[in-house]
Amino acid sequence: MSELSIGLSYGVATLLVMFSGMPIAFSLGTVAVTFMYFFMPAASLNTVTQNVYEEMASITLLSIPLFIMKGAAIGKSKAGQDLYGAIHVWLHKVPGGLGIANVIACALFAAMAGSSPATCSAIGSAGIPEMRKRGYSPGFAAGIIAAGGTLGILLPPSIVMILYAVAAEQSLGRLFLAGIGPGLLLVALFAAYAVLRARKEYKLALAVYENGGVKSAYLEKEHFTLRQKVEMLPRVLPFVVLLTGVMIALYGGFATPTETAGLGGLLALVLIATIYGIWRPKDLAPILTSTLKESTMLMLIIGMSLLYSYVMSHLHISQGAAQWIVDLHLSKWLLLAMILLMVIVLGFFLPPVSIILMTAPILLPPLKGAGFDLIWFGVVMTIVMEMGLIHPPVGLNIFVIKNVAPDIPLKDVIWGVMPFVALMFVAVFLLCLFPLIATGLPNLVMGIK
Repeated sequence: MSELSIGLSYGVATLLVMFSGMPIAFSLGTVAVTFMYFFMPAASLNTVTQNVYEEMASITLLSIPLFIMKGAAIGKSKAGQDLYGAIHVWLHKVPGGLGIANVIACALFAAMAGSSPATCSAIGSAGIPEMRKRGYSPGFAAGIIAAGGTLGILLPPSIVMILYAVAAEQSLGRLFLAGIGPGLLLVALFAAYAVLRARKEYKLALAVYENGGVKSAYLEKEHFTLRQKVEMLPRVLPFVVLLTGVMIALYGGFATPTETAGLGGLLALVLIATIYGIWRPKDLAPILTSTLKESTMLMLIIGMSLLYSYVMSHLHISQGAAQWIVDLHLSKWLLLAMILLMVIVLGFFLPPVSIILMTAPILLPPLKGAGFDLIWFGVVMTIVMEMGLIHPPVGLNIFVIKNVAPDIPLKDVIWGVMPFVALMFVAVFLLCLFPLIATGLPNLVMGIK
């Protein structure tokens, strides 16, 4: 068979196995081993376990279970609710302040947890009921939490960025720094939309009331004394200390990313033990069980994805696809647009982890040849994959929100996230116009490459 025929068969087989309902890790492993049997030397089957082990024997990948433990420690405690409550008290007088509080709480929690589903679950369980109680429409309340949760894969420490750094052979520290500027940009865009949407809903509620309708909770005024505000500050301080400690250790050159992950996990356990009294074995069991399950699932996907990529490379599928893209002789920006469109389509069906590990061998060589900074592209690609987290048909965060607020119709959740998908497109456009939004901070801190 020709390389083209093998490549097409490989892609079609992958889609068929995935749509059969088989878990992603086993789907990729099954396709890879099958094609090894038919198209590679027989002896290659004897090296499957060795190949998977060698591909996963990366000190950078060791940081993933440690960051997951840190996120589980924060997510399984009342940390998310306390963080959200403290921010709300200080922002309640700002138009749309409750929505802004949720966005900021999502950003801070994401920076500590490194996981989008964990962020949605922790902040959404407190934020959605509070917003609905105060008159926010169900779709808006669900949309802002789902979108805020996506920041978990952009703001450091991001598990997705760890995998991209390994796949693209780029500096993880530089990539983490590159995510901060775009992350703050998305926070600002989401917060601005929250203000505009809240004002619109407030005016509609006021018009209904003035015409003799029911008085919406939107029109109720909340009051917090200065003493109440000050009393809430200690709830935020420990998380700021945790976040600051991890960042100083990583970017101050005191620890490697893996050591920083270990430090973050340890600090998170000390934090919940000190503040929430979670230190007994029966209290820690849910945290450790969650860490073990998620780490095992993720490492299986990583291992099988790397085996899948190895087979693609050995059969010259990835090289052939990359050469085909180059032979199209597209302009620099048309090439980028085509690649991002492909990532968006893949995001309809696959999680970010699988997208990165499956496409990196194909996408990165042409992009590097076209002169794109792979650190900058990693950030842009992450934002595009964020869209997949809140876009049907898969939209992982949509289903997390449905679990947190099952009484909100799925249709309302989907329409609620669509404005945030548009804002992510705006962020990508701004990054294309002003790449220093992503590359400026790493260049300042770590020097120009």
